[in-house]
Amino acid sequence: MYSRKILGYTLSEDLKASSAVKALKIALKNMTSIKDCIHHSDRGIQYCSHQYIKLLKKNEMFISMTENGDPLENPIAERINRTIKEEFTEDRYLSFRNITEGKEKIKQWVKFYNDKRPHRSIEMLTPSKAYQLNGELKRMWKNYYSKKNSIHQLADG
Repeated sequence: MYSRKILGYTLSEDLKASSAVKALKIALKNMTSIKDCIHHSDRGIQYCSHQYIKLLKKNEMFISMTENGDPLENPIAERINRTIKEEFTEDRYLSFRNITEGKEKIKQWVKFYNDKRPHRSIEMLTPSKAYQLNGELKRMWKNYYSKKNSIHQLADG
């Protein structure tokens, strides 16, 4: 999340835990450091599976999951999904002739996203450049979730 770099991914025809575990193993292999790393996800069944949680614990990663299924609790992942649909497709719908074509297209997009596409939220750096840096990056995004809570608190108060 710090750099927005996609470190591991898979494209599969199902939501089996084995596909998520494969993506996690790729990410772990590509990480420069796991120390103090927080793994945040929604509560999808694959992320709650025994083998997925076991792999996170084995690598001493802190586990964080959304509470209520609110997309605002997992904004980085939701934003990446939106960016793929807005910038990688013509009609905001991912459609491939077959899984092989899909894997190749997603591979091309991830390479572009990581190495070529700058982000305002990381000082107009690419995710790959931001990942190489040490120190704090100036955050330029808005936290809509806290605003939403403030509105509810005012209404209830």
